[in-house]
Amino acid sequence: MKLLVIEDDHETASYLQKGLSESGYTVDRAGDGREGLFMASAGGYDAIVLDRMLPGIDGLALLGALRAAEIRTPALILSALGSVDDRVKGLRAGGDDYLVKPFAFSELLARIEALLRRGAAAPAATTLRVADLELDLLTRTVRRGGKTIDLLPREFRLLEYLMRNSGQVVTRTMLLEHVWDYHFDPQTNVIDVHVSRLRQKIDKNFERTLLHTVRGAGYCLRAPD
Repeated sequence: MKLLVIEDDHETASYLQKGLSESGYTVDRAGDGREGLFMASAGGYDAIVLDRMLPGIDGLALLGALRAAEIRTPALILSALGSVDDRVKGLRAGGDDYLVKPFAFSELLARIEALLRRGAAAPAATTLRVADLELDLLTRTVRRGGKTIDLLPREFRLLEYLMRNSGQVVTRTMLLEHVWDYHFDPQTNVIDVHVSRLRQKIDKNFERTLLHTVRGAGYCLRAPD
């Protein structure tokens, strides 16, 4: 098993590399976010251990870039930030687990083992389904009731996020963070416009509505009762 450790603190990185190597893993190291993103993007790793606060690119931005590129390598975030909000942000950014510093090496090792078991038992899904709506992540195609639906790249990303969170209310802030990466003025109505266009494509001319507006909260994609 091959691991990538992304950690800018030399002492911590050396400690992790030594301990993981002695536990039977092949370990590569990256000393900053940009190097870590380059190495992780090249693939070939079974899991990633990364510090949250990195020079160049911080850990959460690094994870977001990997997930946007459909790189699903399991990732364990290490951070001195241990509040509930911090852990939630880490997991929502694409982390599979979150461990607060200082940590016991035995716990870190056990968490890595759990990530590897999870990845081996449940390969990443390449197709998302909600009712008769189907999104293929490999071919980048969408079909509903056997009919192909043409989506623009941003619409596809929006639908993917809604389907991954089907049955849950997705707020405008969540969409702003995960679909647009904060790359526009949050006071504009761009989210409403894209949701409206997406609704026209996936719901118009179909008997059952899947995409719903939850007044005062956000949006929800769900299968009919």
